[in-house]
Amino acid sequence: MPKGLFLSIKILNPGLQTTIQDLGRNGYSHYGISSSGAADDLSFRLGNLIVGNKENLAGIEMTLVGGDFRFDIDTNISLTGSKFDAKIDGESLHFYKNTSIQSGQVLSIGQSMQGSRCYLAIRGGIDINNVLSAKTTHLTSKMGGLNGRSLKKNDVLKIGDDQKSLKPIIVNKLLDIDMSKLLIIKGLQSDYISKSTWQTFLSQKYIVSNLSNRMGIRLEGRSLKLDNENEIITEGVPLGAIQLPSNGFPIISFVEHQTTGGYPKIASVITSELHKVGQLKPGDKFQFELVSLEKAETLRYEREIYVKRIADHG
Repeated sequence: MPKGLFLSIKILNPGLQTTIQDLGRNGYSHYGISSSGAADDLSFRLGNLIVGNKENLAGIEMTLVGGDFRFDIDTNISLTGSKFDAKIDGESLHFYKNTSIQSGQVLSIGQSMQGSRCYLAIRGGIDINNVLSAKTTHLTSKMGGLNGRSLKKNDVLKIGDDQKSLKPIIVNKLLDIDMSKLLIIKGLQSDYISKSTWQTFLSQKYIVSNLSNRMGIRLEGRSLKLDNENEIITEGVPLGAIQLPSNGFPIISFVEHQTTGGYPKIASVITSELHKVGQLKPGDKFQFELVSLEKAETLRYEREIYVKRIADHG
């Protein structure tokens, strides 16, 4: 390669909210920095494995509407997550497949056909500086990624030069994902609502609010009344915590959540279901389903076994 040149892709059209992500900036919550990272971590991990990357190499997350990307490199890509309309130079391509793309070709990704996010994994990943041990974009704090922001027209992204990496894999079976429900366990302040309010919480279908974002998923439905209205001392808020503010409408803390807060945490989405939260879009309806801690641990283990088997055998 001539000196001074590097392998790259150019952003011709950035879409709605397109960011560089990896699996998150973990270990900094005590400094007030939530992990961020891919909203649908399962799809992100599979995308990297499909093209032969390690699971955590930086890729591109698109929300609701994709973008147009011109490649200045012969390489391989994969699209995962919710299905978007996607074409290379006008020819449709399949999701969850290792796809060749040639220098000069344009990948065009349109609107989502279902869900809210899709992921573009590129052989070698995106080569960008780490910020606190990660490349992930944290939009709320304007940190990481490309200057802490969504991608813009004419941005140029350098592609990692490790084009050998791991062996690409084939995903023969995708998990059956039921978006009509989210599994939860009880939270630290689960006793702040009465038994009858718990029944209301679990029996009703919630609607995802237009005010939802990577910081939190706000829900609309029947308002829940706090049985215990005593304020709690501000304490840590984990990813997936379901907080209940005074207006009675739950908020699911998400990848760019505040790390501390004073709202009661009545429940928490279990780890193996968090990738589903990343695919919720405004207007979606779902119910919560309460499971035991033992069940939550079993499901987390089963999901990791699923990913490991794909990584080992495809």
